[in-house]
Amino acid sequence: MESITRRELLKRTAALAVGSSLLLSRPVTAWAQQKDATSKVVLIRNQKLFANGASPDPEVCAAMLDEAVRTLTGQADAKAAWASIIHPNDIVGIKTNEWNSFPTPPELNALIKARVLATGVGEENVSVDDRGVKTNPVFRRATALINVRPMRTHAWSGVGSLLKNYIMFAEKPSDYHDDSCAPLATLQELPAVKGKTRLHILALLAPQFHHLAANTVTEEFTWKYSGLAVGFDPVAVDSVGLRIIEGKRRDYFGEDRPLNPPAKHIALADTRYHLGTSDPSKIQLVKLGWDESSYV
Repeated sequence: MESITRRELLKRTAALAVGSSLLLSRPVTAWAQQKDATSKVVLIRNQKLFANGASPDPEVCAAMLDEAVRTLTGQADAKAAWASIIHPNDIVGIKTNEWNSFPTPPELNALIKARVLATGVGEENVSVDDRGVKTNPVFRRATALINVRPMRTHAWSGVGSLLKNYIMFAEKPSDYHDDSCAPLATLQELPAVKGKTRLHILALLAPQFHHLAANTVTEEFTWKYSGLAVGFDPVAVDSVGLRIIEGKRRDYFGEDRPLNPPAKHIALADTRYHLGTSDPSKIQLVKLGWDESSYV
């Protein structure tokens, strides 16, 4: 996995700027399958995110997300970066995760919605939803999706990831549960989803790295990683998130402790379904901010 510094990144930005607007207008399935393509993932962390208590500081979180999106797009500032992703005439569904034991932080949902509105999209054309996406009128008309969820271990798929977050678009979610949820990548082909996702945001603010039973969250097995991973390729972003979870498990248990079941859906999204890349050597990882115990 290529990890580059800010100085090195600046050298590449000029070359990327011309192509970035074209890249952003293309769905993942159009660019992720290019032979030898490199998927860019921005990982940003800030040690001060939880300085005021158990909830993330909204201002710190806002600065993190804006800097990550600006870096991902190669734009000069955050306003231009968001405007390159979302346009005023878009109808935008922000696909969050509402599982009551471990939801997407509301501060992050509110921040993303605010950034979408700031691009000129009307209030009536933006919605944040999870379990109601199939009947939500905004999602039914959506021209653009933003995919955001927290990273956690999962009893069926190894980890709950961006690829799994679209399962609520399926008519029968249980159809995707076989073989450790191996076919999750095919959710990207559903009519309500295909070609619409503009940005993937993996919340690594306080991820869960282990669980004792299905559908349980224990404080002992979460930690304040204080990070966000963003990208256009959900497979690459999930791959980075998985490496972080695996690294924390090695650190905590003092040995390799494989996930059970294995999070095979991420690798298969690459090798079987050709949605994106899970190969670390083809992931351009840009790390910003706090780097202690980053695990990647």
